[in-house]
Amino acid sequence: MAENNNRTPHIPHPRQEPPAPSPTEPEEPRLAVLREWWTAAWDEGGVLHARWEDLRCAPELGWHGMAIWLKAVLGLAGVCAVVILLDGATDVLADALHRLLTAVPDVQVGADTSNSVCAVVDQPIRSYIATHAASLPISASTVYTVWQLAGLFGLIGGFLRSSGARLTWTAWGAASIAMVYSTTPADGRTITTGLAALAWTAASTIALRGLTLRPSLFIHNEAPGIEIRPEIHVPAPAAPPAEGTPDNVHPLQKR
Repeated sequence: MAENNNRTPHIPHPRQEPPAPSPTEPEEPRLAVLREWWTAAWDEGGVLHARWEDLRCAPELGWHGMAIWLKAVLGLAGVCAVVILLDGATDVLADALHRLLTAVPDVQVGADTSNSVCAVVDQPIRSYIATHAASLPISASTVYTVWQLAGLFGLIGGFLRSSGARLTWTAWGAASIAMVYSTTPADGRTITTGLAALAWTAASTIALRGLTLRPSLFIHNEAPGIEIRPEIHVPAPAAPPAEGTPDNVHPLQKR
């Protein structure tokens, strides 16, 4: 079989040129757009103009009248400042408290030989703490310092009319009197306990200032336009019967 030498000639496809881009408007420079936004924002009613008016009127309006976003910014700034201060002062306060708790020498029975009036009340408390703090993981001097700090907190906080501090002061005073009564010998127990109660009562005039046991009566007038006052009304005298009307006729029957 004869080979077919007739081959189809390869015809190349014509090259397609990309379509010409349609003419468009030139893009506006970004700087011009930003300048236009800046000008519109500072016009009356713009975003930046409104914020500036809030800042300008804030001193006159005060805290309650200023804008909410400005309150949020000031509050957040205050919280951040407090956090920074506390972060820097934590180590200092911890070190100062550690030194305060360990600066007092060991509290021992009979260690205070003072003959002052304060020692009459303080010495039984020191002896009680030294006797009962032997099994604690902290020293008796630390317990004595904590006891003093609790009393100081109750005295100052009670003076500032804090309810929690006043409860602390009441419990601190009752515990102190109980320790004095438990430690003092039987011969002077009555006098020492009485002096402790008198000292605590005298100091309570500072810690419990403004507190009264007199019941208070509060009258809330829900309708301020209504005034209530007692009055006595005297009934008017009965009119004499008309002429021609019998006296025994009831007034309702006269109609």
